[in-house]
Amino acid sequence: MLRGVEKTFSSRQGADYVAVRGFYLELARGEFFCLLGTSGCGKTTILNMIAGFEKPTAGVMELEGKPIAGPGRDRSVVFQGDDSLYDWLTALENVEFGLRMRGVPKTTRREQAHHYLDLVGLTGQEAKHPSELSGGMKQRIQIARVLANEPKMLLMDEPFAALDAQTRAVMQEELRKIWQATGTSVLFITHDIDEAISLATRLGVMYAGPASRLKEVVDVELEGARNRTDDRFLGYYRRVYGMIREEVEVARRRERPDGPR
Repeated sequence: MLRGVEKTFSSRQGADYVAVRGFYLELARGEFFCLLGTSGCGKTTILNMIAGFEKPTAGVMELEGKPIAGPGRDRSVVFQGDDSLYDWLTALENVEFGLRMRGVPKTTRREQAHHYLDLVGLTGQEAKHPSELSGGMKQRIQIARVLANEPKMLLMDEPFAALDAQTRAVMQEELRKIWQATGTSVLFITHDIDEAISLATRLGVMYAGPASRLKEVVDVELEGARNRTDDRFLGYYRRVYGMIREEVEVARRRERPDGPR
């Protein structure tokens, strides 16, 4: 899907910044792919280009053989915070918002909105406004809203980062169930190794920026519920932690005035 992708940000005050260069990634339909890396390695830049928010400087970007030229219904984004929810709308109205903008008849869009609220475990919360709901519930509304538009790919930029640890663990379990129920392809950005192993069918670790690209892709071959104390889970954790630790050290050396550039 991404072949030889590069993104350079222009600057009026200094040298241009190459965020990613030579980035290759092929995603299978229906897979759950987690992308990890150090701060500033370009993870969110990759997501923004796939979403169509940013255009690549070079390379090819396609989804199911069609070029990605801008935002589209086939790709939906769940952001880290809940600022994208409309507080003056109820949970149900937030979920059906995109359908209403597309001119879907009221009866149909209500049925679809109820279906996806049920899917994310918010049955009975339809009439509440976002200000009346917890952080986890707000993220569920965001997920229900994007799923209601039936995208081919769900793009998630650290969606659970602001949640407390217990709520975050619950949301991870719920997201995996939702993904299994819908079969939607997912690209999930995270700093959390534990989270990535808990969710992914495959995960990718990026080199430290600038001019970052994929360092390694790991197949996560864990079936059923993922036990964080299982030896195989811990084996994946140690492997990924080692890769990221190497890149953290690279980034730290580059930050030192006398370090290599």
